[in-house]
Amino acid sequence: MAKILIGLGILFLIIGLIYLFFPNAFSWFGRMPGDVNYRSEGGGFSFHFPIVTMIIVSIILTIILNLFNR
Repeated sequence: MAKILIGLGILFLIIGLIYLFFPNAFSWFGRMPGDVNYRSEGGGFSFHFPIVTMIIVSIILTIILNLFNR
């Protein structure tokens, strides 16, 4: 369990540093093809469901956690 927490901490640190020095590096996140984005004509209602982004994050986290559990 400690290895997972240390690994996640290092991962968050790296992501934070990338976001600090390159703010546009994650502009694609949540705007991938296949993500559902609906905005009503009057602008009173909007709905965003990033399904493809969630699938990719799930695959990446599964790979990372499997590497730490071995």
